[in-house]
Amino acid sequence: MDHTQAPVLAALEAYGVEASHELDELEVLIDLSELGISGYQAADWLRGHRAVDVGLSDHRRIEAQLSLADDAQTAGILLEALSALAKAADGFPAPPPVDLPSPSALDTDAVVIPRDAFFAPFEDVPLRDAEGRVCAEQVTPYPPGIPVLLPGERVTGEILDHLATGLRAGMVLPDPADPQLETGAGGGARSGGGSTECSFARSMEGLRQAG
Repeated sequence: MDHTQAPVLAALEAYGVEASHELDELEVLIDLSELGISGYQAADWLRGHRAVDVGLSDHRRIEAQLSLADDAQTAGILLEALSALAKAADGFPAPPPVDLPSPSALDTDAVVIPRDAFFAPFEDVPLRDAEGRVCAEQVTPYPPGIPVLLPGERVTGEILDHLATGLRAGMVLPDPADPQLETGAGGGARSGGGSTECSFARSMEGLRQAG
């Protein structure tokens, strides 16, 4: 096999003076957009069909992490697996769409200091009723591992859409007490009474009482 040819897989590079000193050539970030599949699907397939684990995966990318322990043989295993993935992708179901928040939506309003928000009383509310309330715990989609909400920030509908659609697609949320936003054991969301409820959002009334 000619491993120089990886069909419709795009290896991304860092561009610009600001990023050039941070480029790690052993971290290979691969865009799967041309295949029409998500990184979550690709990671599951590579693990299940080729016993290859990738470092990270999101709605459109995977990252392969090479190290000093790798050589031409192990790199060949990766390339073989990626070529097989490209051929198998036509048989994958269409991935669920993920609503990405705009950059301005990630600039949320910090209405109270994090400590007060974290220790204040909270209540379970229907997920969509969390909009406009105050976040009670850190919520960090991984990757990239950057919080979309911190304690004390106001929850917005755009971020809720991102979290809900991301979870359906395979997003990992390691921070909330309930990473699937399905149970209300101290945070996240839960199913109760036929509606989805979340408890990562605290009411302003509770914060005033705590103060």
